[in-house]
Formats: sequence, structure tokens, C-alpha cells
Amino acid sequence: VRNSNSNIKRPAYKPVFFCILHFETVVLDFYLLLPVFKQILMFRTILIIGAGGFLGSVLRYLGQLAAGKIFPLSFPFGTFIINILGCFIIGAVYALSEKGNLMTAEMRMFLTVGFCGGFTTFSTFSYDSLMLLKDSSLVFLLLNVFGSVLLGMLAVYGGIVLIRSII
Repeated sequence: VRNSNSNIKRPAYKPVFFCILHFETVVLDFYLLLPVFKQILMFRTILIIGAGGFLGSVLRYLGQLAAGKIFPLSFPFGTFIINILGCFIIGAVYALSEKGNLMTAEMRMFLTVGFCGGFTTFSTFSYDSLMLLKDSSLVFLLLNVFGSVLLGMLAVYGGIVLIRSII
């Protein structure tokens, strides 16, 4: 029994056509999944920053506890010391990141936005200053405000100078 379609020549297999079709499908799939990949990368960055923030916040808490035991005065030494130290760290990190290949962008985000963001805190500084004003501790208020700002700027500069002198 002869098939009526036997006159039609059918190629058994065309690997080139299959490869082109498969490549187009992969490219199309990648194009459609690109927003998902970007979201995954953003989520990774968010996790990196969050881990730095967690570490910075915990160390701030422990540092404030330790400073409170070492300096049992009404002056907020814990916040003061941590903010100055955080300024120094952020200056050192930015100086390191200027050198190009010494620090990845992810490490810089972990340390600056995450760690220093969790470690230092302007809100606690403001609250401590307000409480000093409320308690009429004008000398401590001025020491806290001007000392934090001036020593913070000096600490950032010190971090930059130190790293630049080493590297």
C-alpha cells in the first residue's frame, strides 16, 4: 500500500534550523525573564545591606551598653562614641573603594549603607540631644551637638587619610 503523500520529499532532520529555532526561544525566554533576574539581583543586594544593618545595629546596642557601664554619666557617651567611630569607618570604606579593585560594590554597600547605617544613628543622636535640652544640661547639649558634628567630620577625614597613607 502506497501512501498518497509519498511523492512529497520530507527531510528527516534539519539540525541548523532546529538550532536557530532553539536559540531564538532561549533569547526570547531570557528577554522575558530579565525583569525576574533583575529582581533576584536586587533581592541579593537587599539581603547584603540587611545583613550589614543587622550587624551594625547589634554592635551599636552592645557598644551603648558597654559605654553606659564605663561612663555612668548623664552624657550619652555610647551614641557619641559610636557615631564618631561610624564616621571613621565610613571614611575608611570610601577611601578603600576609591582604589578600584580593593572592594566590591557589594562590600561597599554592606559596610556603608548596611553596617554604618545600622551602627550610627542620627535619630538617637537627636533624641539624646533633645533629652539633654529637656534636662537643662546646656553644656552637655552643646558638647554633644558640636562634638558629634565636628569630631564626626574629623573622623571621616581621618579614615580617608589613614587609608590613603596605607595604600
